[in-house]
Amino acid sequence: MDLISCCWRLCSWRTRDPVFPAGVSFPLDFPVYNDTFIKLSVYGVSDEQQSSNFLGSSRFSVADLLQSKDQQLSLSLRTADDSVTVGTVLVSRMKMGEIEDGEVDHITADMHQKCTLVYESSHGINDKDNGPIMNTVFQNAVCKVYRFQTVDSKWMLVREQMAECTLSFSIPKQLIGLYIQEDTCRIQELKDLGELSPHWHNLRKDVISRYEQIIKEYQDTLVELEKLTGPSFKPSCSKGQKYLEFIPINLHTQRMRVTCPRKTDSCYDVVTVGAPAAHSQGFKNGGLQKLLSKYESEKKSYSTAYQCIYYPPEQTAKAREILSVVSQLQPHITALADQLLQSSRDALRDTLKSLEDKTEQFVHALKDELVKSALLALHAARPGYVSKSQTSAPSSPPEPNEEPNVVCNNVNSSQTPLKESKSSPVRSDSIPHHKEYDEEEWDRVWASVAKSLNSVIAMVEKLQEQDNNNQESTPCQTLADVITSHSPDRPLDVVDWRDQLGVLVQSLKECVLNVAERARHSVIFVLLQEAACSTAQGLQLQQRRDTVFSQALTALACGFVMRLYAGLEDKGFLRQLHAVGLVAQFESLLSTYSEEIGMLEDMEVSISDLTRVTFRITEALSEDSASLTPIISGRRDRYTVEVPLPHDAFQMLPEELRQGKLLHVIPVLFNVGINEQQTIAERFGDISLQERINQKNFEILEGYYKSLSNTLPSECLPSFQTQTDIKELLETLGQNVVTKKRKNVEILWLAGMICRRMNGIRFTSCKSAKDRTSMSVTLEQCCLLRDEHQLNKDYFVRALDCMRSGRLAQGELAQWDDPEAGSIAINKPASRHFYPIALLLVSSHLLVVWLILSLVFLLAKYQ
Repeated sequence: MDLISCCWRLCSWRTRDPVFPAGVSFPLDFPVYNDTFIKLSVYGVSDEQQSSNFLGSSRFSVADLLQSKDQQLSLSLRTADDSVTVGTVLVSRMKMGEIEDGEVDHITADMHQKCTLVYESSHGINDKDNGPIMNTVFQNAVCKVYRFQTVDSKWMLVREQMAECTLSFSIPKQLIGLYIQEDTCRIQELKDLGELSPHWHNLRKDVISRYEQIIKEYQDTLVELEKLTGPSFKPSCSKGQKYLEFIPINLHTQRMRVTCPRKTDSCYDVVTVGAPAAHSQGFKNGGLQKLLSKYESEKKSYSTAYQCIYYPPEQTAKAREILSVVSQLQPHITALADQLLQSSRDALRDTLKSLEDKTEQFVHALKDELVKSALLALHAARPGYVSKSQTSAPSSPPEPNEEPNVVCNNVNSSQTPLKESKSSPVRSDSIPHHKEYDEEEWDRVWASVAKSLNSVIAMVEKLQEQDNNNQESTPCQTLADVITSHSPDRPLDVVDWRDQLGVLVQSLKECVLNVAERARHSVIFVLLQEAACSTAQGLQLQQRRDTVFSQALTALACGFVMRLYAGLEDKGFLRQLHAVGLVAQFESLLSTYSEEIGMLEDMEVSISDLTRVTFRITEALSEDSASLTPIISGRRDRYTVEVPLPHDAFQMLPEELRQGKLLHVIPVLFNVGINEQQTIAERFGDISLQERINQKNFEILEGYYKSLSNTLPSECLPSFQTQTDIKELLETLGQNVVTKKRKNVEILWLAGMICRRMNGIRFTSCKSAKDRTSMSVTLEQCCLLRDEHQLNKDYFVRALDCMRSGRLAQGELAQWDDPEAGSIAINKPASRHFYPIALLLVSSHLLVVWLILSLVFLLAKYQ
């Protein structure tokens, strides 16, 4: 690879005094021809106005550069009107890996630190990092290219590119639409419960009113989001705005590509995003984790007050799962049953196999005591319910051979085929309200599905047995001749077997529909009781959970798409993707003090909820932006993100991925607070939340590694220069997780290293994804250059300062220490901790508190 190196000597745009020489280099990794002209424009930045000012420009052709004696050109840098020369430009050509003489390739970052920035662009670089696929999701890229020296005195090219993600708004808008759709369906499901007693009717009315209010708020939010134009991210200054609460803060992608003379290119990706948290709702009462625990503890008392049955969280989650399974499988079974009737006798077995599998899943999902108990509770909520204690003469149980009127006509596998039933099955809203409910009725109704399926299986097996016997006796006859023959040995002709099978299939469909409606109504009544126990509080928590989940899912979708695009040519990665899924490691730098405790609690729940998300890769209809945008479907208990790929890229995938296999992502969260507030928390507060999160997610990460190592060979994982085994890294991480150590950032370094070793997706977060996040990302990048690409030790601090120059905004101070770089925290004045004394003098108590806090901050800073 060639480089064009440009060096200039300028006069100060303010004082006209000579300044230090500066320079820039850019790679020739794009098509360049002899007749290509390159224009160089130089801008300066005003210290007072913080705005760019045009200084001068020059123009040259590549042919002149290549034909020059020393392959160098000395050009004049002139003003815009070409009237005044403001400096000179020296343009030279060099090969990658050559050692330059002098210090002309250094741009002065300040008067003392020198930085090897060689290229900067606000539009990215036109290479494979910005292909048509990438440009659909990632836009407005800002690229910087550096040259650093290796230990063997060679030069490496480091390309750092940050981009906005268009999913920042498209994913939340889709998700809000799904929220509205689901809540609208929930209202209709509550109405479909039928007539209820006055007590339950009023509770249902209140719940429906609350759902309608939430739908109205979500619709208003969606309208406001549709009006937005401009950048594809939400800045941190807007984190408290209500209509932007579903949008993640400062969601960006960061890619570092390293080119070395003796090694192939390497890419390191990380997604930076503000911690998923409900800033618009505040943290006065804590975050989601605390609020949900308090809600569950108080729900028992609410259940007694509202005369409801208390269902623990696992039971309500089970109810939602049953509702989802029933909604998916019941129409699928009906479609397969109709397909069975349209199949030829040769294809009956294949269709029957699919029908049998889906029906078994359906029956297994309903084999739960929750459904049975919920049906009894629903019956008790009907008008005119009579309990056993109120009945003077209990109804006699049905005889063993007597079938209740609600059960479909069924036969077992040894009975003759069913004739079509003249009476339709009784629906769930026809359960008798004025007599004692038969608790064993559900068992019989539920078992009728299995009996009907056995009848269909027996019928198909009988047909195939007759075909086999006939083919053995008359091998010269075709199957059609056998079917239409009038031999007395062939009792079933074409019309007979379709009619007989049609009766059995219709019976199966009716039984499945009957059971599905009963089960659906029962679990909906469970969810009604949960919502009725604390209508306002419960649904308010659901809104908060929706908000933070939207932020977390958007970040995850961005990271998944970026990792997928980067690994399309990696067969080992694609095999891992469909075999065991990917690990998504979220690195959090939040403190366990004040409001950030609530943010961390929100983030913990949102990351945990990502286990309900699966991905599917599909083939895009075209290559335009709309066709390549990921699409979300599902309900709150289970979402699927479809990621479209162009035809050529899709055809390169393994068969499992092309068939639409659901892909799982295993999210893990590790948190280590690093600012001054964390110092207070560790000395005077409580860090048990951070310890619990790290311990819990270490166990998840360890379990994923065991599954990965048992499923795939080590050759599928990427190779690194450092030879430390993943198992050893996990052991070290486990030791650090249980070790009592202040600001143990080694937990984050080890977790990030393990994630990269396992082809995972890396995320880095703090409150707003600015200061602490940028310090973490830049330090990790420099450590990767040192450990994997032999960065010269003398260049470590220089590289770190170079990457951080212009990146850190004024704000919070992050404290990072590296064994090789020494203390690299930026010394900022501590005056921002000293609040205006005039306000504190209002109260002597406030003054004492101010003095104590100021002393603590000073001790923490200079310790």
